[in-house]
Amino acid sequence: MPSERTNTAGKHVSNKILLSISDSDYSSLRPHLEYVSLPDHLVLHEAGGKLEFAYFPNRGLISLVVIMKDGKTAEAGIVGNEGFAGTQAAVGLRRAPLQAVVQITGDGFRVEVGALQNSLESAPHLQLMLSRYAVVRGMQVAQTAACNRLHDIEQRLARWLLMTQDRVDSGSLPITHDFLATMLGTDRPTVSLAASVLQSKEIIQYTRGAVKIVNRNKLEGSACECYGVIRQYDGELGLK
Repeated sequence: MPSERTNTAGKHVSNKILLSISDSDYSSLRPHLEYVSLPDHLVLHEAGGKLEFAYFPNRGLISLVVIMKDGKTAEAGIVGNEGFAGTQAAVGLRRAPLQAVVQITGDGFRVEVGALQNSLESAPHLQLMLSRYAVVRGMQVAQTAACNRLHDIEQRLARWLLMTQDRVDSGSLPITHDFLATMLGTDRPTVSLAASVLQSKEIIQYTRGAVKIVNRNKLEGSACECYGVIRQYDGELGLK
């Protein structure tokens, strides 16, 4: 990967997809990369709504969320600087089946969907990388659905914390139990109980508004098999 890339305004690129594509493909996309701040809880697109932009995070974390008619929610996948939000745009679609919401503050670039799709016509390596990422993200969503149905909350919480740390590259994650409960499709007391179990084992430390991972090896031991499966999917992208 090149050591340094910027958009036309001089903002540095840390997104791994944008760093991995060929120089010629990056040159075709570069004029369309608009730098954006990504504050937590910002909704990038609504479920079922028109997809206007694809987002390539430099830092932070984006959650892909299923929203039911009664307002209940569950997280189906997460996106960090290894990928992009708006995978439908890579295959010519303009509707978003899931809500995309910023979960951990960061920054990155957005590209208008029409401009992205036009760029793909002359950027075969970019097309390949985005399509591969879309397929792997679909695998992540499927594995997450099975995990939420079959595994207990402590295993799911451990899996989620590991996946998040992989993407934000920090041992301290600025998240609340309320938001974790929303993402894991459960209630706050259930998440708090699971977190207290992990804390009693000296795996994590929980302070107001943040979770610190203090023993990653033990956390991996507390997670279900889904973490290893999803990590293997991510490894197939060659972006780790």
